Amino acid sequence: MSLSFFALRNFLLLSKNMDGSRFWSSQYVAGSERAFGAGGKLMRDINEFTITNAVKKTFKTEEGSRFEQLLHSFLDHLHDFTRENQITHEEWMGVLNFLYDCGQISTPERHEFILLSDVVGFSALVDMINTRGGATEGSNLGPFYLDEAPRKTLGADLSDDREGVCVLVHGKVTDTLHNPLGGAIVDTWQADAAGTYPIQEQEQGQDKFDLRGVFETDEHGRYYYTTVLPKPYTVPYDGPVGKLLRAGNRHAWRPAHLHYIVRAPGMSSITTEIFFENAEYLDNDAVFGVRKSLIAKLGPAKDVDVLGYKLDKTPDAICEFDFVLAPEG
Repeated sequence: MSLSFFALRNFLLLSKNMDGSRFWSSQYVAGSERAFGAGGKLMRDINEFTITNAVKKTFKTEEGSRFEQLLHSFLDHLHDFTRENQITHEEWMGVLNFLYDCGQISTPERHEFILLSDVVGFSALVDMINTRGGATEGSNLGPFYLDEAPRKTLGADLSDDREGVCVLVHGKVTDTLHNPLGGAIVDTWQADAAGTYPIQEQEQGQDKFDLRGVFETDEHGRYYYTTVLPKPYTVPYDGPVGKLLRAGNRHAWRPAHLHYIVRAPGMSSITTEIFFENAEYLDNDAVFGVRKSLIAKLGPAKDVDVLGYKLDKTPDAICEFDFVLAPEG
């Protein structure tokens, strides 16, 4: 559902259904509701045109608050969607059962509602709206983030001897004026060379904290570590979101990527991803996470010693990416 469509449509007193018939918009409905006035009679006379304002009046929100704005706007769009599409009882219950199933399959380590947000582009839209000028663009958090990942020293290897290409990932964290941010936190997590997150294979003996680490940049704002090069994978397909994708004849593939949350004192944190040039699915990511500015080059590991890093493992390839944070406020 496009909120911009409904926002535009609300300027019209009478708008058209998908089949060309007329339906009452929220602007007209609000006028009708005001005619009923306040008090008990409003509830007795409630109908499909007056219910929107009746519901809003039951919430005793602070006038002009952000909460009131979001709640009232949500109710307007939800009720307009219902009236416009003439939702049946079967469709209504189908939506509720879908949401129930999302809750049932969710765990502290798998958030089906985040996955739902991802595949319908809601996550990407929020990221785009909230990317601050000059800062690295935001991208998807994904459903498998853990906020208690282990601290790692710079130069550590995250691969735990897994098979695959060992890649050195390095770069700087700076502010928008390119000043290095020493002591910045770089929190990273990823899939393995088979396209699987260890958190998905705990029953097979995998440690959920594998392929994760929290690094602190040095005085020059540098971060560096080695890991296994991830592969493309499908988002979880075994739950209600998978059913939604199949119903819409959509694939579930994501291009290979690394997840990051980067933060520093006095700066706005970013949640983002790094992708690799010429990788599969860059132009049809199932969760709309790819941005041109987030695609990094992957090259052979030559002259690694020149970088002056002390590494736990000798890499086969190198990926360089700099993160830029904007000031808070």
